Amino acid sequence: MAADAGQDARSVTGRALRLLAAFDVAHPALTLSELARRADLPLATAHRLAGELQAWRALERGSDGRFRIGNRLWEMGLLAPVSSRLRQVALPFMQDLYEATRENVHLAVRDGCDALYVEKLCGHRSVPIVSRVGGRLPLHATGVGKALLAGADPQVREDYLDRPLSRPTGFTVVERGRLERELRDAARRGYALTREEMTLGSVSVAVPVGPTGEEAEGSAAGSAPPEAALGIVVRSHRADPARLVPPLKAAAQAIARRLVETARDPAPGLDHELPPMPVQRRGARDA
Repeated sequence: MAADAGQDARSVTGRALRLLAAFDVAHPALTLSELARRADLPLATAHRLAGELQAWRALERGSDGRFRIGNRLWEMGLLAPVSSRLRQVALPFMQDLYEATRENVHLAVRDGCDALYVEKLCGHRSVPIVSRVGGRLPLHATGVGKALLAGADPQVREDYLDRPLSRPTGFTVVERGRLERELRDAARRGYALTREEMTLGSVSVAVPVGPTGEEAEGSAAGSAPPEAALGIVVRSHRADPARLVPPLKAAAQAIARRLVETARDPAPGLDHELPPMPVQRRGARDA
């Protein structure tokens, strides 16, 4: 495995990927020397690769001389399934949920040991939170993460609980026995709950988005892992999970049904047929 990693690091593709991986939310713009240092590449190599990536529009260089991720990568990223299918299907139902609650609404998927946030809706009066679209947060400390973990395969849960767990706040549940009980409760009642475990002053309620109807019945009594999780984050002092769960479940079920209905459509909601060409009438001069 180490040999494979070393070979990847020496390949052109590996070096280019390391250059792109140098950017993150804390480092959205980098000078050439910063780029080379963070990618652990010689300055000349970084200069050559950055130039090629810039020509391909994977990187762009501002008037300040700093490199940033280019629009070409954003365009390609939108072709990923979480954008082209899940996000497009879920967004209208998320908008309805936001209109009904006026609270932060999240859609996330499990990616390894993280909750990857696919979409987020919030208003200027919503409680401030640390999540962002495209961002990652720990599964055990977030409502959507717990909903995903509760519905995951038993081996996935076991492997996750075997890891050292971070503690973003003093209220984060990291004790294995207690966390296992919370995940069992979340699976049984159909929703997960966190209280100030990721951000002080906030409560999160989340439900799984998974197979419904015949598809669920055909997957070992509905044991298929959820495709995503839908959650709402509210201020602690006005949290009322009993009020939030019904609209959350209704929206999640509607998203799941729509995903099944559009299973063969790579881009739900997009008109794949070109509009007919307008018929040009012949004028008097052409008659």
